[in-house]
Amino acid sequence: MTHLARRTPRQQRSRHTVAVLVEAAAQVFDTEGLAATTNRIAERAGYSVGTLYQYFPDKAALLHAVALRHLDDVERRLHATFAELDATSPSWERTVRLVAATVVAAHADRPRLHALLYDHAPRTPESVGRLHALFDTVVTRLSRHALRCGVVTGEAEHTVALWVHAADAQWHRVLLGHTGDPDVLVRSFPDLR
Repeated sequence: MTHLARRTPRQQRSRHTVAVLVEAAAQVFDTEGLAATTNRIAERAGYSVGTLYQYFPDKAALLHAVALRHLDDVERRLHATFAELDATSPSWERTVRLVAATVVAAHADRPRLHALLYDHAPRTPESVGRLHALFDTVVTRLSRHALRCGVVTGEAEHTVALWVHAADAQWHRVLLGHTGDPDVLVRSFPDLR
């Protein structure tokens, strides 16, 4: 497994330090984009740059850590949404709205940061594998609901995969491409909230 971090924190205090550094990196990347520096990130976190370098060799490693944290958040949100869908079995329209609202919520807080992650976060075998696994999970779970609601027949996963990947391109290439407008997602989908 490829890691960009220098070391993996094992003690609670070290994990806390890393979490603070990653959040500071997210804040600084969100406001400064690629002009962010490790000095500014360390300053925002309240640590010395030497402490930062104990865990991350450079800002690319920090951007990667922010991307993995974002992926964790999206996975957690989608898992909760699919659990709700499995329990309630709503109409197809409501199913799609709940999944879309989950994706919007995961990106609406920092659209500029998410666009930066999409375009510039380092890709590692670990992160690419996790992203592919997330897509596979979404396609599989959404396919069950598409079949349940009768909107597809037969090879549901192929059709749903086309929908999911088209929606992903829309989120990341079109909507998040408008990073000068932080409310673009919310305005684009006002009735999803």
